[in-house]
Amino acid sequence: MCERTRVENAPFVQELCAQILQITARRERTLVGIAGPPGAGKSTLTQALLEELAHNAPGVAVAVPMDGFHFDNRVLDARGLRARKGAEQTFDSTGYLHALQRVRAGAADVAVPLFDRAGDFARAGAIVVERRHRIVVSEGNYLLLDVEPWNELHALFDLTVYVDVPEAELLRRLVQRWLDHGLPPAQAEARARSNDLRNARLVVEHSVAADVTYTPDG
Repeated sequence: MCERTRVENAPFVQELCAQILQITARRERTLVGIAGPPGAGKSTLTQALLEELAHNAPGVAVAVPMDGFHFDNRVLDARGLRARKGAEQTFDSTGYLHALQRVRAGAADVAVPLFDRAGDFARAGAIVVERRHRIVVSEGNYLLLDVEPWNELHALFDLTVYVDVPEAELLRRLVQRWLDHGLPPAQAEARARSNDLRNARLVVEHSVAADVTYTPDG
C-alpha cells in the first residue's frame, strides 16, 4: 500500500499509485495516460501522482507531457492556426505517437520535448526517458480521442485516467487562465469560448472510456 503524502485529493492519488505499482511489478515499463479537457486539472493530478510515486518508488517515474509536441508558432502562423493553438490539429500528433511507441518498446534514452509556457515554445530534448524509468506518465487533452492518429495511442497505455469536470467549471477555469495572463474580462471570456471551450467539447464528446474516471473536488 502506498503511504499517504500531503497532496490534494490524497486518497485517490494513493490508490492510483498503488494500482500503478502493482502493474509495474509485472512488466519492465508501465505507461499511464491522463486525459481530459483543457482546464480539468490533468497537470495537477500528474504532479501529485509523480510526487506519490517518487515517495514510494524513488527514481523510477518520469512525465512525458503531450504539450511538448505543440507545433511552433511559426508553423501555426503559416497554416493560419495560431488562434486555434491547443486544438488537436496544432500538435505533432504523429511525432508524439512515435515517441510513445519507442517508450512502449522499452527503448532507453528517448528524448522528448517540453513545452515552455513562459516562452510559448517547445524545448527539444528537454526530457530523457532513461532505462531506469519503469513508469512513464503522459498527460494531455487528446490521449483518448477516437480519431486518427490519436486512436493509435490507446493500445500503448497500461492504464488510462480521465479527469471529468463539468463544463461550467471548465469555462470558469479557462477564463481565469486568460485573466491571469493579463487579459481584461471580456477578452478573457472571448478567448476561452472561441478556442478553449471548443477543444474541451471535442474531448468530452469524442474520447473513448478510460480505465479510471476521476472527478476532482471543488
